[in-house]
Amino acid sequence: MPKDMTETTVFDRRESEARSYCRGMPAMFSTARGSELIDADGRRWIDFLAGCSSLNYGHNDPDMKAALIDHIASDGIAHGLDLHTDAKAAFLTAFEEHILVPREMDHRVMFTGPTGANAVEAAMKIARKVTGRTNIIAFTNGFHGVTAGALAATGNGYHRGGAGMALTGVTRMPYDGYFEGQTDTADFLEVMLNDKSGGIDAPAAIILETVQGEGGLNAARPEWVRRIARLAKAHGALLIIDDIQAGCGRCGTFFSFENMGVTPDIVTMAKSLSGFGLPMAMLLVRPEHDIFGPAEHNGTFRGNTHAFVTARVAIEKFWADDAFQNELGKKSNLILDKLADLAVMVPGAKVKGRGLMQGVDVGSGDLASRICARAYENGLVIETSGSEDQVVKVLAPLTTPEETLREGFDILLKAAGDVLANETRIAAE
Repeated sequence: MPKDMTETTVFDRRESEARSYCRGMPAMFSTARGSELIDADGRRWIDFLAGCSSLNYGHNDPDMKAALIDHIASDGIAHGLDLHTDAKAAFLTAFEEHILVPREMDHRVMFTGPTGANAVEAAMKIARKVTGRTNIIAFTNGFHGVTAGALAATGNGYHRGGAGMALTGVTRMPYDGYFEGQTDTADFLEVMLNDKSGGIDAPAAIILETVQGEGGLNAARPEWVRRIARLAKAHGALLIIDDIQAGCGRCGTFFSFENMGVTPDIVTMAKSLSGFGLPMAMLLVRPEHDIFGPAEHNGTFRGNTHAFVTARVAIEKFWADDAFQNELGKKSNLILDKLADLAVMVPGAKVKGRGLMQGVDVGSGDLASRICARAYENGLVIETSGSEDQVVKVLAPLTTPEETLREGFDILLKAAGDVLANETRIAAE
């Protein structure tokens, strides 16, 4: 064996430079339960990242795990293309009964490739085919994926820089609050759309997140979302709500747009849809827009049978009644209180987000990163978001016990105190 192979890890030797999370959190994680990660040496971390909201119900939920093990042990279908399977039927039945019907949604379910970006690509293609138009209106700080079409709708300059080609077909407009109270950006969009010399091609769709997860936890006001929905309809465009990160309970209700008085034409879903961290993505499409021909948006993995099994359990366990949602409201208040304590520690900081998708803008990406790094050293996995990574972002599993939430925030607040005290000491020297 060459000498250098004994001095470097296999990750350093062989994994692409595109790796990211592991750079700041280099532990060799081995097992996980609920809201806790355990490394190979038995050290415990509290997880406030949850697979970037792909593990809303925590790690290795015992009921989902049991159902999946039983499915595999009984030679249940592992890969079924888009064939009819009992697992898919059970998922669709549960989703219809507990999610769509109670919310009076008549949407069809379209399974795409297993990533959120694939769902966004399909949504944009449908809108263009339905309307015969090409332009999509997206918003500042929006994040919709890094494949070519989804990346065109993504605002982040770093990710856009990786495209290596022109990103076209999208017009960028200011998100709610972008001008910090100086003007309502819905008014801005309305004026631009009504101006025949405004230079905006008639849109096929308007796509938005009600809370911008990667964009810095910017939360749109319900009245702004309603205005955008009315503008979309008035101008013959479809309304696409990207609920990939903000959905599946993350904002306190199953969909992030509930109680806002809007019914999207298309909803994109992924991340925690499977309930177990398995790859799964889909669209919800109003029946009149369900116009793709057979396999027109193709993909070998459009539908993950193992994910159908766990997703069905997640829906039946957490969304068959209001108990879980009511519990989320209480946890949301606890998170808000603790983040308010953090905001007080940093001059000019402010709490952002909604529900269990909240954080603190500390004004500096360097400061936010140092707080998260210190928290990691002390046993908390947490990350940043925002245009400059300036937001300390909490995405704890929705099932996190209150005691564990409080323990995690104790670590976070102490980390912030340590970092700020060190800054003060350096400034005084």
